[in-house]
Amino acid sequence: MSHLFQNTTYTNRARWILTAPLLFFLLYTGSALASGDFNALPVSVAFMAAAAWGLLLFPQVPFSRKLQAFTRGAAHRDIMMMLWIFMMAGAFAESARSQGAVDATVSFTLQYMPADMLPAGLFVATCLISLSIGTSVGAIAALMPVAVGIAEQSGNSTSMIVGIIIGGAFFGDNLSFISDTTIAATRTQHCAMRDKFWANLQIALPAAFIAVFLYVVRGQGSSAPVQQCGEYVYSAALPYLAVLLLAVAGVQVLLALFIGIISSGVLSWVRGGDLISWASSLGHGMLSMGELICVTLLAGGLLGLIRHYGGMAYLVQLMLRGIRGGRTAQLGIALMVSLSNLCTANNTVAILTVGDIARTIAERFRISPARAASLLDTFSCLVQGMLPYGAQLLMASRLSGLSAAQLLPELTYPALLGTCALISIFLPKRPMKKLYPSVSK
Repeated sequence: MSHLFQNTTYTNRARWILTAPLLFFLLYTGSALASGDFNALPVSVAFMAAAAWGLLLFPQVPFSRKLQAFTRGAAHRDIMMMLWIFMMAGAFAESARSQGAVDATVSFTLQYMPADMLPAGLFVATCLISLSIGTSVGAIAALMPVAVGIAEQSGNSTSMIVGIIIGGAFFGDNLSFISDTTIAATRTQHCAMRDKFWANLQIALPAAFIAVFLYVVRGQGSSAPVQQCGEYVYSAALPYLAVLLLAVAGVQVLLALFIGIISSGVLSWVRGGDLISWASSLGHGMLSMGELICVTLLAGGLLGLIRHYGGMAYLVQLMLRGIRGGRTAQLGIALMVSLSNLCTANNTVAILTVGDIARTIAERFRISPARAASLLDTFSCLVQGMLPYGAQLLMASRLSGLSAAQLLPELTYPALLGTCALISIFLPKRPMKKLYPSVSK
């Protein structure tokens, strides 16, 4: 790593390019603190200003070269995959809503789930679904419209219900064998997925149990109107049921959403509905994700510039100077991936960015590969789960109509996950055989 910084010009550029994300933080948080509203300055405008500043830096470098680095970052495969999910999720949510699928699913849920168990039940259900599909974005896209409807009809706080869905979505993102973050963490640390799973489970399970207990307590005394489901309700709920069953069965989330869209169109045709209106709802749903798509592209492009000029490598080098032992090494890995996530607004990209140096630190300070992978995945999910400009909170805000400021106090599970992760770093070490089964073989 040090050879990258033997060139003084390179070092100076690495320092200066970091002023671009700093400008974003100052603009976004400054306007929020000054006005008391996270929506006072649109996050897309703050990212545009930061991206413009990054592109205007280093006038001696041809603008076309800087623009190429920006474009490569925006066109990263993880960024593009998120864009397709956003578009399909918007189309599905709006088309299903226009066919009454949301109202039908809400009625079905309220009929069979006790009102005082709604918060805890929704959290457990979201955990299981996200664990099955392996993507927090997919879980939020599939469940958020129904969750908002449940909150409105059950009398529970909408912000609490939305926070429950976000928390449960990150439970699965953190633990699932098919999650992008799991794959990235285990590949960069060269460890078995099951070893990383057991390492993660010791952090995530206590946090989930505490969250369930808190939601059971909060749900006591709640009441909801009894919903009577007829044939119409059962048939209208089919698009959502199809998406959830396909996702749990392991079907890729884009294909599951596509089948959901087609099923809502077939349902409209069978009922004698207007297919032109159904098609219009698809277009409206995709267009409603416009700002989210812009933010994701700008964030990806800015990351491309930061990596091109060595900004992330420079941050990592600074971090290495403070590591003195096993615990500070674990804290260093956690802090590295957290800072990377703040800059990239994408937990998978954050893991890939610092994965190699995290493995070097782990080997130097005798941290097991599974533990290093667990730290990378857990802290990236922690930051991503509480990031106002992250894809998950932006999508949840868009689908629920709530601001990030309203959602942040209700993110119970991410806060508990972070607390349990920090506690685990300071607990006495236990034999690796007991922690990670594959180590003993």
